[in-house]
Amino acid sequence: MHLIQYLWQGTQFVRASLILHGLVVFATLIWPDQWLTSLILIASNHLIIAIVGMLPRSTWLGNNITRLPDTATQRQEIALTIDDGPDPEVTPQVLDLLAQHDIAATFFIIGDKALRYPELCKEIVRRGHDIENHTQSHQHHFAFLGPEGFKKELQTAQATLTFITGREPMFFRAPAGNRNPFLEPVLNELGLRLVSWSLRGFDTQTGNVERVKMRLLRSLHAGAIVLLHDGNAARTQSQSAVILEVLPAFIQAAKTAQLRFVTLRQAHSSL
Repeated sequence: MHLIQYLWQGTQFVRASLILHGLVVFATLIWPDQWLTSLILIASNHLIIAIVGMLPRSTWLGNNITRLPDTATQRQEIALTIDDGPDPEVTPQVLDLLAQHDIAATFFIIGDKALRYPELCKEIVRRGHDIENHTQSHQHHFAFLGPEGFKKELQTAQATLTFITGREPMFFRAPAGNRNPFLEPVLNELGLRLVSWSLRGFDTQTGNVERVKMRLLRSLHAGAIVLLHDGNAARTQSQSAVILEVLPAFIQAAKTAQLRFVTLRQAHSSL
């Protein structure tokens, strides 16, 4: 069952941008000789929107989960989220590591990859993890799509993942966390909630395991949503996926801090 849907009204920033556009159009009709000023105002607003859209943890464009609910934080819970899979080489090893420590994680899966490796997706669920929506094709220009493009990507992934696993995703993560104001109403229509993260190690960009560990551990705290990757993972000098080298130390540090791993669904189940 979906989390309770809400009527989309837009954030204050989005509403202000819409009002600005209306006022500029009206002013241009009244004072057409001021068209350059109007153009500068609109261009400046669009620049700000573009910048905000590239800030994955921003809430200016809509609701965005960046940490677990207060109740989960009080229970000393954290959520491990793993993106861009499934990967036929890396994901099974990640699953084995998680099983060794009896940890449940949330996998944000790409629909096209799920179609290539459906049995691996079923294995993720069979082992007690959750699968959520990470678009159908993980397009690099995702943030520049309009309403129809967003709807196609998300709706197709919803159908793909539901068909394969028998569970309908409840959460969505945008590729690289980038988006624009048209995403929020689509999420609302599909009953999905946008999730970013609290901590990330940039493990797709560097094969330096110690650097990734440092980024994750220096701010580890209850309520954190942690981002790692089984798909598109960077490789160490020995060609091992970074996540496989980082996970054991990260898990041990979290347990030493008496933090408990939960999935996003588990953390939000009481809401």
